[in-house]
Amino acid sequence: MGKKARRAKGKMEYQNIHTSNIRPLYRDRDSSWDPLQGYEEKRERKYTRKIKPQSENQRFMMESIDKHNVVVAVGPAGTGKTYVAIAKAVEALESGQVSRIVLSRPAVEAGENLGYLPGALDEKLAPYLRPLYDCLSDRMGLRNLKKFLHDGTIEIAPIAYMRGRTLNNAYVVVDEAQNCTYAQLKMLLTRLGWQSTMVLTGDPDQSDLLHGLSGLSDITERLDALEDVAVVHLKDKDIVRHPLVAAMLTVI
Repeated sequence: MGKKARRAKGKMEYQNIHTSNIRPLYRDRDSSWDPLQGYEEKRERKYTRKIKPQSENQRFMMESIDKHNVVVAVGPAGTGKTYVAIAKAVEALESGQVSRIVLSRPAVEAGENLGYLPGALDEKLAPYLRPLYDCLSDRMGLRNLKKFLHDGTIEIAPIAYMRGRTLNNAYVVVDEAQNCTYAQLKMLLTRLGWQSTMVLTGDPDQSDLLHGLSGLSDITERLDALEDVAVVHLKDKDIVRHPLVAAMLTVI
């Protein structure tokens, strides 16, 4: 057998061995095979589970959100304030209790001024809202998050543009409230409309404003006297991050 014949025969044998394992990476009109079939369903089911409280104060926060329309959660870093608030917001949206989620966070740098940011309004706010996006993506998946941001089901509402609005049938999360002044928090709280829930989260000890400008401690003190408003105080023992976080907060 000549060299050309041997090469041709080897090529045919190679093709016969491997072509049986090759399938197209697209869906034909006459084919029901899909490379992502079954994967997205499993992925979406993963994000619909409910969270469980890791401490008694977290349990109290979750119960307070179910029972009250206004909840103020204050405590040190790592106690799950933002995560619990976002998780309960997603649960309320999926169960039909509210028709939208409104996220608001002060655009204040942590001691470092990066100057003006390029892009549209949502692009300018994206760095400040990244922690909220991470929580939402973890709870509902990136695909649903993009969809809800596009159709307005999840709204990014800058504090500067909240005056004059009435937020009906919405779940409102005001994160990093320690970076809001008393006047800003008063304005935000009075945006509450019918069939809505508002959760304020923050750590009074980590304000990036000048000393005395943060209004969170004062607002928390005043609202604590109202029976229809729940004020949750999370402690060092409620920290669910690395154990060293709680140890460091006791000395710094």
